Amino acid sequence: MTTTSTQKESFFKGLTGQILIAMVLGAVLGAVIHNSIAQEAALDFSNKIKILATIFIRLVQMIIAPLVLTTLVVGIAKLGDIKAVGRIGGKALGWFFTASFISLLIGMFYVNLLQPGVGLNLSNIDLASTTDVTAKTQSLSFESFIEHIVPKSIFEAMATNEILQIVIFSIFFGLAAASLGNYAKPVIHVLEILSHIVLKMVNFVMKFAPIGVFGAIAGVFAVRDFQELALTYFKFFGSFLIGIATLWVVLIAIGYVFLGKRMKALLQHIVSPLIIAFGTTSSEAVFPKLTEELERFGVKSKIVSFMLPLGYSFNLDGSMMYMTFAGIFIAQAYGVHLDYPTQFTMLFVLMLTSKGIAGVPRASLVVVAATCGMFKIPIEGIALILPIDHFCDMFRSATNVLGNALATSVVGKWEDEQENKA
Repeated sequence: MTTTSTQKESFFKGLTGQILIAMVLGAVLGAVIHNSIAQEAALDFSNKIKILATIFIRLVQMIIAPLVLTTLVVGIAKLGDIKAVGRIGGKALGWFFTASFISLLIGMFYVNLLQPGVGLNLSNIDLASTTDVTAKTQSLSFESFIEHIVPKSIFEAMATNEILQIVIFSIFFGLAAASLGNYAKPVIHVLEILSHIVLKMVNFVMKFAPIGVFGAIAGVFAVRDFQELALTYFKFFGSFLIGIATLWVVLIAIGYVFLGKRMKALLQHIVSPLIIAFGTTSSEAVFPKLTEELERFGVKSKIVSFMLPLGYSFNLDGSMMYMTFAGIFIAQAYGVHLDYPTQFTMLFVLMLTSKGIAGVPRASLVVVAATCGMFKIPIEGIALILPIDHFCDMFRSATNVLGNALATSVVGKWEDEQENKA
């Protein structure tokens, strides 16, 4: 009995327990504010309380660029040669594209099976709310995609937190350092020390996570009538949750296939990152914490530092599932018939256009809007999903974290087996 009560006390004192409490308190406070004061006052409260979440996310963003640069360069330099980088990179990209394809297929399957957009009433849609999203679709093209990948300045890339651009620079820098051998070791040693300092900063920043989650949840519930949203979007949100739940079952099952009983330990390690991503709707917010937890799980730091930055750009399983689901949902709502060959074409377009835009705000919506435009689906249909997008984003973000943790752990295991054979 004493042991059980001690465990409960330690849980609530720990980060995971504090975040869960913060989520509940935030939802309660937001709901009370929404039901007790005028709409304008509630909106003002929401904007102010969300500053807590903004501060937390900005604190995390502050350390992402130096963390990615230092850990990735050190990781590649320790891998030692281009052959090893190519081998791990090949495994990573193979996993990412396979996972993306499966996620897209699951979304496509459920949106066709459940047809949440059929018979939807379009009379009360706020088209003005789509301006910010549709404006960003103007610059989404193949040329901009290539420009987005390749950095013209590492300082600009770090200033704007362009993870993929930092990854490209770090790969070149790490390979160059590895080719110089002992001559470059002092620089790698300094970068390794810097990476440990940044990881120590992570511990300080994460102490603010419950406050950030509290602000994010309270801000949303203060301006959203959850009952009204649930009734209006019950079919869409319910269908989406079935799709996400299926994706989780598939990912965890794949994890058990490759990791065996260790999959349970992995899930235990990533509980805090999952909850933070869920509460803040930002998988980016848990990048440093996830790095730390995967190393504790036993994945070598050189693998984690190589895989995670790539995963955050190429392996967004939850977002991929949502994109195909949302795109076809909008087509259904507007009565635009898409035959299966067209849907598969849309699926491949989404797979390609979604890569490398993780740093774009509301990236999933931007890609969906651009893809709708390509297939003659009304872009203003984005307004259909905007009111509930925040709640969908909570599940998308957590799923992205699970997918990247799994990919990193599996590739780490493969590399361990390769080294043991050698």
